[in-house]
Amino acid sequence: MEMEHCHQTTDVPKVNLGSQGLEVSRLGFGCGGLSGVYNSPLPHEEGISLIRQAYNRGIAFFDTSDLYGDNYDNEIMVGKALKQLPREKIQLATKFGCLWLENGEFVAKGTPEYVRKSCEGSLKRLGMDYIDLYYQHRVDTMVPTEQTIAHPRFIGENLEKNKLLYNRLAALSTRHSCCPAQLALAWLFHQGDDIVPIPGTTKLENLVTNIESLKVKLSTDDLKEISEAIPVNEVSGERDPDVLAKLSYKFADTPVL
Repeated sequence: MEMEHCHQTTDVPKVNLGSQGLEVSRLGFGCGGLSGVYNSPLPHEEGISLIRQAYNRGIAFFDTSDLYGDNYDNEIMVGKALKQLPREKIQLATKFGCLWLENGEFVAKGTPEYVRKSCEGSLKRLGMDYIDLYYQHRVDTMVPTEQTIAHPRFIGENLEKNKLLYNRLAALSTRHSCCPAQLALAWLFHQGDDIVPIPGTTKLENLVTNIESLKVKLSTDDLKEISEAIPVNEVSGERDPDVLAKLSYKFADTPVL
């Protein structure tokens, strides 16, 4: 299919991010999963097709990283996909700062020299002459990686406890005539126009489901009910494995300039 045949058939609202004029679609697309971040990697043809489908349905904000996939696979795939789309209508985000060392450590790096080198590498792999949003993946601090990572919220006792919270969300979603994923996204949308979720998926049906979440309307009472049904302090397990959590901005201080 030629580029001129790619057009958006669904009107996803636009919002401004930050104060420098960046406007993005209200729902973004996290591309990492296409290269095996959470699941088996997709062949490039399939990943590119899904990115095109996302664009055709109104999503114009795509997020990748130089960390995703073996040998920078995700940036290369995303670059191929965007060459089939009107670049001027796309907002492309990629990230820098996370890398594996030869001794097995997983670290974050943020020196100016490294950032420049990383940016030049990303531009080359993407085949682009500019990136719309370039940001730090993790705060610059050194943390040894564990030998094995399973996600904290989906293993052992944590999984069983979190299933109970999921069941509460599922019950509420039935009342709103949507699925749990749509209700979760809708709750995020209602937290403010400066919140832009970037869920990823490898399945077209899930992409369509995510976009439909924009139609779910929640009242102030609905938002309160959802928050009370899923209290943050009842969620078992950290959001990230230790190797990533300790690099979060919440736990890392940078030197005084």
